[in-house]
Amino acid sequence: MFLKNSNLPKLVKFILLTLILIAVYLIIAIPFKVISVIPGFTDIRPVMLLKPVFGVFFGIPGCFAFAIGNLIGDIMSDSLRWSSIAGFAANFLAPFVFYLFFVKFAKTEFSLRTGKDLLKQLAVVVVSSVVETLIIAPSVKLIYPEVEFNLLSLTIFLNGTAFPLLLGIPLMILMQEELGFMPLKRKDLA
Repeated sequence: MFLKNSNLPKLVKFILLTLILIAVYLIIAIPFKVISVIPGFTDIRPVMLLKPVFGVFFGIPGCFAFAIGNLIGDIMSDSLRWSSIAGFAANFLAPFVFYLFFVKFAKTEFSLRTGKDLLKQLAVVVVSSVVETLIIAPSVKLIYPEVEFNLLSLTIFLNGTAFPLLLGIPLMILMQEELGFMPLKRKDLA
């Protein structure tokens, strides 16, 4: 909020917001890096709840923060691999799908107040998770053929779907309805 009303240049605001969001990402991600499904490649990731939040409420800085936060998490947990390049791309695109659907090309304001709104959110969560899975899983399998492709794909998809639905939606409702955070609007992009 303080960045929105400051007189700082746009680039400085963008960088500061990205850094703040990276810190938020890491605060949630790092404690769970120890719960591995495929050691060095995938783990249980509650931080995925931030995927829709970063895309809808923070736009492009949120997308960069999500990708950079994941990369830093890989470095800190000693799981930085060549496939982290695909992970960076997928973790940028995951919140970017939300940004495109709910901000850039939205015909109505973002809301989670009706069943129809929740169904749209569900659809975008699934699309976002499919995008992540289609980028990360084949890349890992190509570089590391010994990795169990089906388990990796399922883990990526479930992390990308379950946490945004079970934890992300309540967080977004809380942010919007109780804490006064306003989702980005198309007019904010100008």
